[in-house]
Amino acid sequence: MSDDELHGLVERLWSELEAEQPTGDRRLRVAELPVVVESGPLAVAVDHDGHRHVLVPIHTHRKVRSGLDGPVLRLRKLPLEDAETYQTYVDLACLRDDLDDLFTELCVDVLDAVRESPENPVKALYRVIDRWKALFLTQSAPLGPEELAGLFGELTVLNRLLTKDPSAHRLWRGPEGHCHDFLGGSTAVEVKASTSSEGRRPRIHGLDQLEPPENGSLRLAWFRLQRTGANGVGTAFTEVVEEALRLCDDETALLDLLARAGYHRPDAERYRDVTFAVAEERWYGVDGGFPALTGRTLIAAGVPVSVLDVEYTIDLSGEVPNPLTADQIALTIDHMIQESE
Repeated sequence: MSDDELHGLVERLWSELEAEQPTGDRRLRVAELPVVVESGPLAVAVDHDGHRHVLVPIHTHRKVRSGLDGPVLRLRKLPLEDAETYQTYVDLACLRDDLDDLFTELCVDVLDAVRESPENPVKALYRVIDRWKALFLTQSAPLGPEELAGLFGELTVLNRLLTKDPSAHRLWRGPEGHCHDFLGGSTAVEVKASTSSEGRRPRIHGLDQLEPPENGSLRLAWFRLQRTGANGVGTAFTEVVEEALRLCDDETALLDLLARAGYHRPDAERYRDVTFAVAEERWYGVDGGFPALTGRTLIAAGVPVSVLDVEYTIDLSGEVPNPLTADQIALTIDHMIQESE
């Protein structure tokens, strides 16, 4: 079926549904579409207020991203039940009737994308929404060398989490302004990266950055990165970005996090020649024996916490404190995933 035929079909089905008499405030009038995925056929619908919807079937346990909640578009997880079936959907609705024509174009794009990627229809839906949002993005200032190294380190950790759970981008809290880069339940990870060839001296920002979550634990992941250039040994910066987008189940949410961190996908060409090799990686448990200045330690020492914008450097160049083993790092990753379920 061509795009013109799909366009005509969804318009006809919506018109027929709008002509039907509503049977209740919370009920949808639904018509199935000839686009089928593992969980069943996609559908269009009209609600009691006359708003149009497109429904993508999903498994009941599937997570749906938040943040798109009007005033024009609303995205939510929606279970529907009739006399014979119970099915959960991703429900994309248009809340402004004057934009129904544009919503039809968006829905045809969604149907095309789902037909091309029926094994992951939700990701296809998010990809279309992201493409439409990209029309309104403006070019920003490029990331500097330290920012690129820091983001590379965070994405390296993120990709390990995403390998375990495609929804693990929700654990990446640094771009949202959280004091720790990653948080899963009571386990947090702070990531530091350096391109210096000597020492291990991460810069700490604030009295809370090395403060573990309440009744929880904190790990500091430290990376020594070597800038190798486009033809050198290592991994391209854009490669770790695209790997994260490939692994995650919500490209739109991840692209939003990347934008908050200063990276915009349309600017990828700026970073084509940026390549890093991980020369050294160490993870530490931030406990009582770890060198840290926090609000809790000051209070415990009887020092009033009345200073702001604290920054300091810690020196991990020696063999103390001892880094975590590979098994302990793997357990940290697994624990964060389990806590987030």
